[in-house]
Amino acid sequence: MSTLPKVAWIGLGIMGSPMAENLIKAGYSVTGFTLEQEKLDRLAANGGTVAASIAEAVDGADVVITMVPASPQVEAVAYGEDGILANAGQGALLIDMSSITPQTSIDLAEAGREKGIRVLDAPVSGGEAGAIEAVLSIMVGGEQADFDEAGPVFEALGRTIVLCGPHGAGQTVKAANQLIVAVNIQACAEAVVFLEKSGVDLTAALDVLNGGLAGSTVLTRKKDNFINREFAPGFRIDLHHKDMGIVTDAARNVGAALPVGAVVAQLVASLRAQGDGGLDHSALLRGVERLSGEQV
Repeated sequence: MSTLPKVAWIGLGIMGSPMAENLIKAGYSVTGFTLEQEKLDRLAANGGTVAASIAEAVDGADVVITMVPASPQVEAVAYGEDGILANAGQGALLIDMSSITPQTSIDLAEAGREKGIRVLDAPVSGGEAGAIEAVLSIMVGGEQADFDEAGPVFEALGRTIVLCGPHGAGQTVKAANQLIVAVNIQACAEAVVFLEKSGVDLTAALDVLNGGLAGSTVLTRKKDNFINREFAPGFRIDLHHKDMGIVTDAARNVGAALPVGAVVAQLVASLRAQGDGGLDHSALLRGVERLSGEQV
């Protein structure tokens, strides 16, 4: 019998499925629940156990991990008579790896405390590729003891794992991450259009740029998307739009100016309004092309 904690996983989307599978590969017993049958079938095919409800998934779990799109979905799976807090055992550790507002995480931690359930907010960065390769950056908010206990679980999912502060701190750092990523993608997209309109070999140009100070993980991960105009979602524009709303709202609350971030937030919103919300966030290139007179 495995001595590893029993894990319940709620939310098996683009990120959640490979992350749950990495825990299974690391020897954990994982019981999953999500709304899409094909994702449940995938979990079962990879050695996980399928649950018919949240209550069934969390029954007897030592660790409950949630990976859902936004604050409303976290609240939907956590609260209510069918939710995690009402059905997980006292002393369980709830790790929310979704990207949500810091206040939602703070409120969830307080609600968990009242039920005897410990909570960490632990959003991630690295996209689908990082989830598959188990090299995610994991930014955590919560108590040191709970962070230490969750360490082996995090190590099966990511490479850079940092306790950033109290409850909500992980989400604040994730908001900053999403600001940097969006601005970086926008800058790369503008460079791509500029290079192509100048008649430069795009592949050669991006290779040499990525070897210098202009290089970045964003350019490494998204270079082929730009070159091939392939925007299958690793991280959807819809979700980055949500995240830009989180960071601009949080920045306003603390009195931080985001002049460039505000512009990029509007460009993300514009792309979404034009029907590209389901595409990968590297599709910001399409917005630059439209502004440059290209037919997209």
